[in-house]
Amino acid sequence: MQQQISVITLGIENLDQSRRFYQHGFGWKPVFEDADISFYQMNGFVLGTWLKGALLDDMQRPAITGASAISLAHNVANEDQVRNLMDRLRANGGTVLRPADAPPYGGLRGYVADPDGHAWEIAWNPAWAIDANGHVTFGV
Repeated sequence: MQQQISVITLGIENLDQSRRFYQHGFGWKPVFEDADISFYQMNGFVLGTWLKGALLDDMQRPAITGASAISLAHNVANEDQVRNLMDRLRANGGTVLRPADAPPYGGLRGYVADPDGHAWEIAWNPAWAIDANGHVTFGV
């Protein structure tokens, strides 16, 4: 079976706040939007931000309870981009969870939560190559 992810959908409370974070913070452009959802074409998959109630209806779940231990990551090309992007995300509704610092394996990383609490690691790892299409290759 092919190792792939087609779509990641994040449940959100407020579409305008989410759009500000993703469109102005990250600078991403949606490929589709309506009153409930925004879709962003990523490098090999689609990211959706969907109003939580509509997402629950689609999954036929009454509610989602408890915290989910998950983080998403956005790798950048150098240390300065980590700090700059974290600042821009904070200015557009994000909350810094962990200021940028150097992890034991090298590079620089920090964490920012979107307006709905979804954690994003913003990272520069000198061992991980990023090609022109934004695809990251695992490296050690």
